[in-house]
Amino acid sequence: MSIEFRDPPGMSRSPAYAHLGIASGSYRLVFISGQVAQDADGKVVGANDPRAQAEQVYRNLHTALEAAGAKPEHIVKWTGYLVGDHDWRAILRDARAKHFPNLRPASTHVRVAALIAPEYLFELEAYAVVPA
Repeated sequence: MSIEFRDPPGMSRSPAYAHLGIASGSYRLVFISGQVAQDADGKVVGANDPRAQAEQVYRNLHTALEAAGAKPEHIVKWTGYLVGDHDWRAILRDARAKHFPNLRPASTHVRVAALIAPEYLFELEAYAVVPA
């Protein structure tokens, strides 16, 4: 199995994401539900603190990957939903550098009015391709 990330000619290159994630060979697909800043007991972590929430979301993503027998480098795409006028680029850049250094999956981030509960400021879903 191989995973290749590309930035096609004529498209910009971002240090944070690739425009294409291409998987080929023998593999399993892993779909990870949107992760929010919730601990193992179901309690909100970092209410009204976007940095604390980003940290918890990325910790939850690590836990989900591990449960699926996947590693961070197997993530090919993630989609983030962001609430509020926080400096999300800086917040996510810092948290990603800590939790997912050198990872550049295909990415989409969207500002939304609200998530499922008003305490949540960030939700992230991910798709991984794992060798079979």
